[in-house]
Amino acid sequence: MAKGRVPTRDELLTFIKESATPIGKREIARAFALKGDQRIELKELLRDLRDKGDIAADRAKTFKDPAALTDVAVLEIVRVDDDGHLLAVPRRHDEETDGPAPRIEIDPHGSRSGPAPAVGDRVLASLKRRGKAAYQARIIRRLGSGPKKLLGLYEEPTGRNGLGTVTPTDRKLRREFDVRPADKNGAQPGDIVWIEETGGHLSRRARVVERIGPISDPRTVSLISIAANDVPIDFPQAALDEAARAKAAALGDRLDLRQTPLITIDGEDARDFDDAVYAEPDPAHPGGWRLLVAIADVAWYVRPDKALDRAAYRRGTSVYFPDRVVPMLPEALSNHWCSLVPHQDRPVLVAEMWIDGDGHLKRHRFHRAMMRSAARLTYNRVQHAIDGRPDEETGPLLEPVLRPLYSAFRVLLAAREKRGALDLDLPERLVRLGDDGRIAEIGVRERLDSHRLIEEFMVLANVAAAQALEQRHAPCLYRVHDQPDAAKLESLREFLATLGIALPAGPRLRPADLNGVLQAAADKPVTRLVNETILRSQSQAVYAPGNLGHFGLALARYAHFTSPIRRFPDLIVHRALIAAFGLGDGGLPEADRSRFEEFGEHLSMCERRAVAAERGAMDRYVAAYMAQHVGASFPGRVTSVTRFGLFLSLDGTGADGLLPIRSLGSEFFRHEEGRQMLVGERTGESFGLGDRLRVKLVEADAATGGLLFELVDVIERVERHALPRGRREPRRPVARGRPPRDKRSRRRT
Repeated sequence: MAKGRVPTRDELLTFIKESATPIGKREIARAFALKGDQRIELKELLRDLRDKGDIAADRAKTFKDPAALTDVAVLEIVRVDDDGHLLAVPRRHDEETDGPAPRIEIDPHGSRSGPAPAVGDRVLASLKRRGKAAYQARIIRRLGSGPKKLLGLYEEPTGRNGLGTVTPTDRKLRREFDVRPADKNGAQPGDIVWIEETGGHLSRRARVVERIGPISDPRTVSLISIAANDVPIDFPQAALDEAARAKAAALGDRLDLRQTPLITIDGEDARDFDDAVYAEPDPAHPGGWRLLVAIADVAWYVRPDKALDRAAYRRGTSVYFPDRVVPMLPEALSNHWCSLVPHQDRPVLVAEMWIDGDGHLKRHRFHRAMMRSAARLTYNRVQHAIDGRPDEETGPLLEPVLRPLYSAFRVLLAAREKRGALDLDLPERLVRLGDDGRIAEIGVRERLDSHRLIEEFMVLANVAAAQALEQRHAPCLYRVHDQPDAAKLESLREFLATLGIALPAGPRLRPADLNGVLQAAADKPVTRLVNETILRSQSQAVYAPGNLGHFGLALARYAHFTSPIRRFPDLIVHRALIAAFGLGDGGLPEADRSRFEEFGEHLSMCERRAVAAERGAMDRYVAAYMAQHVGASFPGRVTSVTRFGLFLSLDGTGADGLLPIRSLGSEFFRHEEGRQMLVGERTGESFGLGDRLRVKLVEADAATGGLLFELVDVIERVERHALPRGRREPRRPVARGRPPRDKRSRRRT
């Protein structure tokens, strides 16, 4: 661009059309270094271009390409491209008259509050031009979404002349939708389908837009949860290609740990092994230990702002179902290059830590290293070896590797108990699938010391990672677990008082105070109930750049470091450590240092999405399993009390379902929220949290995961105390059981 002379018509036209934003006469004159009479000549040239329609002008006296979009526009998000970018089109764009739509990419950092934008959303956005037909859009506010999509079960009831119905899989949606034969899009009775409402908010009419699969196919159960929670399942081809190009990392400057007998300890059915451990006595400090926790070096393979990185960030975490895993990374990495398979060289990031005889972390160092796993062991085999039943592989490892690990573990466990970490005892449900993909057995996963050993080693490494980043004044994405909310604590205190268990007064508690409650309930029938109630009183753990500590673990600082193969927050921590300690390529980019607030919000959302999907799938699998037992009776325990009924968990299977209030008896019931009870207005008969009941299963819906019970009899009622003096039970709605038998009972309500 020649300066100091008036541009030609073509030069001026090109300059205006290539400008990212409308540009004024003063900016044009400055860009071409025009002065005096040259500015008058420029003004005439601009007027001529405008009059002939070659450029457009607005009231602010700025000029732009007439084909360019306005600075602010209403957009509709229409799809996700192969790199995971959300793409939008102008709300009123018509390709037949307006030509091909420009590429409008939604700025992923532009929306700081509310849910993440998604396909179907309408937004008001500011536009910044990136090329002739390309823009970046920054969301100003959301305007709603397009036609509402719902997931449901398609059926064709008899006697309706082919008119189909769809029952939503979301239990909160209590209405059915009608589907005309022309709108069923190939759906067959028993299919799980996506539908789109076609007749407005008050209409019951919809059309099928996509088939998920038949509810009779066990594989559909997980697909329902995947679809309902919008879990990304397909990798962009660019990400798959990038993973396929991965190859073995060179030793280079890495610390060589290939002769150190690091081992992996995982579940029987684990397919990827991303952490390895080793322990040896610290000769400089009697009673102390040197520990190594080696984690797969995912940052070496997943580089910032590449296709793999964008796809993994969008997922945020792997999601686990009884029949499948939706991984955060493609299999070429998660099951190969980033999996610490035995006797193969693998790059790792290592936390080298020294603890004293009291389990205190005295110092630590982080290395990029190369390791070669000495063995792939399981929790059961390791525990058997320690208990005196080693096998051919664990036998030779028992003295040099396993016993030192357990000795260091006992020191860490004593330190955990001393600091008062919350010690909830909540058995984990174990589901085994048969060859047909259906649940064959439901039980409880055995809790072994080998499980706790790995947990304590991982907790220590997570603490060391947070400390290391703080010492270097580097950004850190903490895993924070705040104090319980004061209102929840008060509700917990009132409930425990009805059981005769005291919780110390005051808005701030220590985890040790809650452990005292657990010990007081340990020998009572309500022990599991108390554990579950304390869990529900806790704040939700989240990812955040601001440190609030970890209440449950009784730790001042904590960051997830130990599983970057399945959690993106851990990958961010790895990158931060690599950058902070100068450990080579793949560290945190400078541009990402300002994104930690966004990282925390997005990745916490991804975790909530994964938990909801996993829980929903488990509920549906269990409902499908229980469907064969409709009509049978089961013992169970009340786990939640509401004004419309009781929720129970059945013994053995842990299946959860609703006992509606209409099944409780022939009177009206008052909901006493503080005591977690339903109390009969006339007889005083009560049902409350922890009561053991025998119930009959009357309905099991695999599509929604819902179970419905009827009361058979009361097995055992929890002994309850009155609320302490001064804590009056507020008036609660009176819920109706069976219809009252006389007018007097009706008048009393």
